[in-house]
Amino acid sequence: MERFVIDIPQAQLDDLRERLARTRWPDALEGVGWSYGVPPETVRELAAYWLDGYSWREHEARLNELPQYTTEIDGQRVHFAHVRSARPGALPLLLTHGWPSTFADFSHVAGPLSQDFHLVIPSIPGFAFSGPTTATGWGVERIAAAWAELMRRLGYARYGAQGGDFGSLISPAVARLDPDRVVGVHLNALTTIPSDDLADLADLTPVEKERAAKMDRWRGAYSGYAMIQGTRPQTLAYGLADSPAGQLAWNLDGFASWGEDVGGVARDDVLTDVTISWLTGTAGSSGRLYREGASSWGLPAEPGTTPTAVAVFPGDSSVRRYAERVHNVVRWTELPEGGHYAALQAPSLLVDDIRAFFL
Repeated sequence: MERFVIDIPQAQLDDLRERLARTRWPDALEGVGWSYGVPPETVRELAAYWLDGYSWREHEARLNELPQYTTEIDGQRVHFAHVRSARPGALPLLLTHGWPSTFADFSHVAGPLSQDFHLVIPSIPGFAFSGPTTATGWGVERIAAAWAELMRRLGYARYGAQGGDFGSLISPAVARLDPDRVVGVHLNALTTIPSDDLADLADLTPVEKERAAKMDRWRGAYSGYAMIQGTRPQTLAYGLADSPAGQLAWNLDGFASWGEDVGGVARDDVLTDVTISWLTGTAGSSGRLYREGASSWGLPAEPGTTPTAVAVFPGDSSVRRYAERVHNVVRWTELPEGGHYAALQAPSLLVDDIRAFFL
């Protein structure tokens, strides 16, 4: 394992500024809001702030407060932050992000969590400083195997796993692969697959029906990004690699929940994730996870047995009875505020729920 410090050459930052300043903006329809995608005024405003207000160096320094390392696992470079707790007997906790997030999202919870846990915060292969990937096959199960190997190399005989979005798929997969060492799994932004049984659907509570309907809306109106990245990620990658404004718009659509949670994630947090992806050239390889991990969206052959907690934030489509078909759910918490990106939108609530489950 080698110590790693983020140190972006100034020439790359200058190139980013020049490209932003030369953005060729597309036309757009008036009066359609978010129904066709991110409105031009939203992207222009955030791009202008990226150009003249956002400070990458400030966030680079903030992220470098986290001790970081790289190692090679299964032929792929893996970057991770490793924050040791001063608490005697602290439980190691493996934190996994999703898309279009990066490990940087957990920088907001690392301080308070490290009071009670040793933290291991890897970048998913293909993302940020763990990318790009150089071979096919980096789906959920292979990532989970890499995580189990990483924890073995760090000498942790027992640990917990936490994740949201794609992390809510990867973390349970780690527990299935490493059941003797994973003591519990905590999930947020958990997608649950609605039943095809009409009788079962009719028995849902009003809240559960709304959440199941939200999943249907996502499929019908918002899933285009997942379909493209799940089928033609390379074609998309050319535009994302060449245009920072294009990458900003592509990721911003997700951070704003396709217009349903505009402004829910602070603009500096959006831009930190987007800037990391731009500077590392990983917008294309991170999107490949949707193709590589497509088989993991269905139900597993057997439900997981590891004790699992689910934190449900406003906007999540999680339905408990569906989650219980997949996970051994022993704790289910409905949180009053926050959203899909809980580590950014409601860090204190997420920290409290993780503590309540593992301690």
